[in-house]
Amino acid sequence: MKQDLWTAYEAAAATGGMLCAKGSPKDAENETWPEEDWSAKGLSIDTRTLSPGDIFVALKESRDGHDFVRSAFEKGAAAALVSRPPEDMPKNKPLLIVPDTLGGLRGLAAAARDRCFGQLIAVTGSAGKTSTKEMLCTALLGSGKVHAAAKSFNNHFGVPLTLAALPGDADFGIFEIGMNHKGEITPLTKLVQPHIAIITTIAAAHLEFFDSVADIARAKAEIFSGLRSGGIAILPRDNEHYDLLEAEASDHGARIISFGRHERADYQLLNYQPGAVSAEITADLAGERVSFSLQLTGEHQAMNALAVLAAVDAGKGDRAKAIVGLAKFKAVEGRGARYGLMLNGKSVTLIDESYNANPASMSAALSSLEGLKGRRIAVLGDMLELGQDAQDLHLSLKPLLEAAKIDLVFCAGPMMRGLFESLPQNMQGAWAEAAIDLHEDILANVKTGDIIIAKGSNASKTSALVTRLRTEETKQEKTKG
Repeated sequence: MKQDLWTAYEAAAATGGMLCAKGSPKDAENETWPEEDWSAKGLSIDTRTLSPGDIFVALKESRDGHDFVRSAFEKGAAAALVSRPPEDMPKNKPLLIVPDTLGGLRGLAAAARDRCFGQLIAVTGSAGKTSTKEMLCTALLGSGKVHAAAKSFNNHFGVPLTLAALPGDADFGIFEIGMNHKGEITPLTKLVQPHIAIITTIAAAHLEFFDSVADIARAKAEIFSGLRSGGIAILPRDNEHYDLLEAEASDHGARIISFGRHERADYQLLNYQPGAVSAEITADLAGERVSFSLQLTGEHQAMNALAVLAAVDAGKGDRAKAIVGLAKFKAVEGRGARYGLMLNGKSVTLIDESYNANPASMSAALSSLEGLKGRRIAVLGDMLELGQDAQDLHLSLKPLLEAAKIDLVFCAGPMMRGLFESLPQNMQGAWAEAAIDLHEDILANVKTGDIIIAKGSNASKTSALVTRLRTEETKQEKTKG
């Protein structure tokens, strides 16, 4: 059974807020007040995913959360963190009133951090953040109690929400930290105060908001500003901006551990052998030669695994159990998950890489096809936030497609049109303004044994096409019935 995370008085102390309830007659039999006699097992900012016993945090983001407080209580919220009592507030339901709800959430996060004595690990990078976070969760399960967000909660409200839900007895807390602009990581890493900070890679992402990739590296290096005294920075040794990252980490007093193929990497990849559904890896882990398997393909995943093992060692986890855990790890939805489907009566494999894209992650995704047998089909959506060089960066995918031996390409979005038109006619599948509009063209062209990989930035809605293709099999079965 899930343990209590916050009592009313603990939450009030952490936020400096006021406990109250509309109506609030004292329970004479138990001598308690409704606003004071509650405890919570979690937190939520969305009534659609709220679990009974959660504190509902009424944030003011795209919509005002105060409009959903009543709904939150109807779904079993233990209390609501608000900046004002909602007009339709039900009677005898507890509120915790603060001047600013995001500030209140950060107060809960800081208090949760301070009462936990486990190892806190923060992850950032231009690609691979969520996969590395998920790998860490799996690898550390054999070493103690692990806490992390179930989703990619890596922004200004996702990070404090994840931290505020950190149990006091957690042995490890894992936090993904993202950014689009300079200065966004600093307040988040200073809130988390990690013992260990990982940078997965530096690449051209969000260039629309930066003058150079080096500036992106500096923005990612902000993660070191929150490191605790004696903290550890885990860095990609092969990256062209490694020296910059190393200097930034050293300036913040970090002990540096590197990973990669580089001969001076502390966690060095010695051999990578991909197969149809897995890969065999041999690595030197800080002086110990080790071989292990991953149920993932793509050398980038091997690099993520090395970063994970470096963090396990740095956090005093059990390396042997971590390696066993990694062998069981499977790619998550949108980040390499594989599905066997029947499309138009043809048996195909769909690789879902639809959660975001930049040139580096496109290259990594295409490399994951190595070792797979079958006709290769790429479905590519626009890569966004790439700035003035966006068109050239899209065109730069052509040699990557050729190197990956892609047989047929479907493209969606205005930025991908130039790439599509530059391809040889025999590689051209179809182009559409929106990814979902490629559905019928793909169905008309698939053959048994095809491997379809789909990738694009979130706003390109490539994930919607993946969902449509995954439901196609169900649709066909219903038609037969």
